[in-house]
Amino acid sequence: MVRGMIYGLLAVILPISLIAHPHPAASQTMLSCAGRSEVVNFLDRNFAEKLTAVGLVNENAVLEVYAAESGTWTLVVTDVHGISCILLSGDSWETMPALPGLAT
Repeated sequence: MVRGMIYGLLAVILPISLIAHPHPAASQTMLSCAGRSEVVNFLDRNFAEKLTAVGLVNENAVLEVYAAESGTWTLVVTDVHGISCILLSGDSWETMPALPGLAT
């Protein structure tokens, strides 16, 4: 189940990373990156979001999902240097219960 969620998230992230790849208009975009502790504190303080899921992207990055009981969620990627960048955020996050007999 968790593996399926991670694959689903990667299916969203990969196209976005291709779209967001630096190009001449990159100077018009703003990155939301900071030290991991700053990002985690910001999400907790402003949205009451807590770490909900985590997955290894590659040997250089970790994908983290932060969610709140209110349903807000934020997708964060953290590199090996401790720099975290907010990729996506949204509403209506729901944690799905594991189905009996279904291997995860």
